[in-house]
Amino acid sequence: MRLTYSGHSDKHTGLDNEGFFGMGFEKGATYRFSVWARAEAGNQRIRIELINSGNDIMTKQTLAISGNEWKKYEVTLTAPAEEAKGKLRIFLETRGPVDLEHISLFPTDTWQGRENGLRKDLAQALYDLRPGVFRFPGGCIVEGTDIDTRYDWKKSIGPVENRPLNENRWHYTFAYRLFPDYFQSYGMGFYEFFLLAEDIGAAPLPVLNVGLACQYQNNSMDAHIPVDELQPYIQDALDLIQFANGAADTEWGKVRADMGHPEPFHLKYLAIGNEQWGPEYPERLEQFVKAIRAKYPDIQIVGSAGPSASGEKFDYLWPEMKRLKVDLVDEHYYQPPTWFYSNAARYDSYDRKGPKVFAGEYASHAQPGKPNSWEAALSEASFMTGLERNADVVRLATYAPLFAHIDGWQWNPDLIWFDNLRMMRTPNYYVQQLYGTNSGTNVLSILMNGQKVTGQEGLYATACTDSRTNEIIVKFTNTATEAKTIRFTFDGLKKGSRTATVKYITAPAYKAENTLDNPDVVVPRETTTQFTDNVLEFEAAPQAFYVIRFAK
Repeated sequence: MRLTYSGHSDKHTGLDNEGFFGMGFEKGATYRFSVWARAEAGNQRIRIELINSGNDIMTKQTLAISGNEWKKYEVTLTAPAEEAKGKLRIFLETRGPVDLEHISLFPTDTWQGRENGLRKDLAQALYDLRPGVFRFPGGCIVEGTDIDTRYDWKKSIGPVENRPLNENRWHYTFAYRLFPDYFQSYGMGFYEFFLLAEDIGAAPLPVLNVGLACQYQNNSMDAHIPVDELQPYIQDALDLIQFANGAADTEWGKVRADMGHPEPFHLKYLAIGNEQWGPEYPERLEQFVKAIRAKYPDIQIVGSAGPSASGEKFDYLWPEMKRLKVDLVDEHYYQPPTWFYSNAARYDSYDRKGPKVFAGEYASHAQPGKPNSWEAALSEASFMTGLERNADVVRLATYAPLFAHIDGWQWNPDLIWFDNLRMMRTPNYYVQQLYGTNSGTNVLSILMNGQKVTGQEGLYATACTDSRTNEIIVKFTNTATEAKTIRFTFDGLKKGSRTATVKYITAPAYKAENTLDNPDVVVPRETTTQFTDNVLEFEAAPQAFYVIRFAK
């Protein structure tokens, strides 16, 4: 952007940046403004201002620009007051011209203290889930509306100021909620994603394009990459593995090391394609599988079962994934609560010898409006008993979508909602958190009247041991509208008195929700209970989720 003299002393040359739905400034917080700039001649000045929602100047600083070579300039501003809908303004104070590039404003206090890092409260919420796996950058975003706008990982690494702008696959997809100015800057790219996965202790699971644009939006094969032209895409996959795991003296390992991470990221999983379908998918995927197996046989490859968890596309793809011998098959389900209840036993009858399951995208869509209600969360908690019980088949699971700005969403429900200053953890979040922080190492058999507990009398249950802590963990839901007295008998447990920790979630109403203004309507609570020998009798509240944990 070139700023030049307006030609009149009472006319001003400047720029406004409104951010995404405004900029949030916290009172007393400091913000780093940076810009690459050059002056064609002489010494020039620009004025940097933080503006509040009333269009008043909150604070300002002057920055001197000199020399006709590109240089990075920085200045720090302190917000004197809180503002949820602020903006950034730049004025030319001299006659110029001044050229500006890669204008940026970031809080100095970020997650892990990194320059241009993540917003602390949002990253902390992700960390608090204790996730085992982190899938990125998502689903349809890797496909793009067309191939040219797919998420290209190689464009998302290196110096942030050199990364190109990319169209956001979702900014115009839903005509009833268009956000045509909501682009991807690639400021958070694959390096930052790998770093975040490492920070939160999760195994990274990147998703790459298989040579197909979004099939929902493209009916013609002309939109996709022909099979005999796939080599650059296959090479991208091989290069990503080297970027993540390669030594610092390899081509792409050196790029990672130069960015500040000489040690590998220990990538184990790689998904090729998202919600693809039809014969065009496996015929492309097969070439990726052959190339990755030949060079990186330890990488576990994730294939797709299509856009839904049943139907013609699903039935076609599962045998194809078995034929190609992928390691995991990605199943997606966005369904009403009744589906989640009725599918708690879904994986009890799955093939134990075939590829494992990755439940890559799922969320319960209650009605009306698909809210993040306790109704939805309880149905997910019930369904997840079947995921854990069948951990020999269901290797990984990730809720979707993860984050949504309260003013900028196009898809709901979402796990974590936020505005420019606040964030809110949903009831669904707390269900995920209780599973994530109470994962075991070995599944135990838990039966009621000789049967797996998959909805009889409104109860769903799973149990496991944790060899790391020598504990037993029981998770169960009571979905009935009345309280129930439940008697647990633990066969083989040594005699003696025990104290069990009980974490549980109930809600004031079945359709209760958390909001930014009232984020604690549905939250976990904790208590303890005593029992003797191997029998625990427990009073379960109606429509509640429980996690009981005790030492053997």
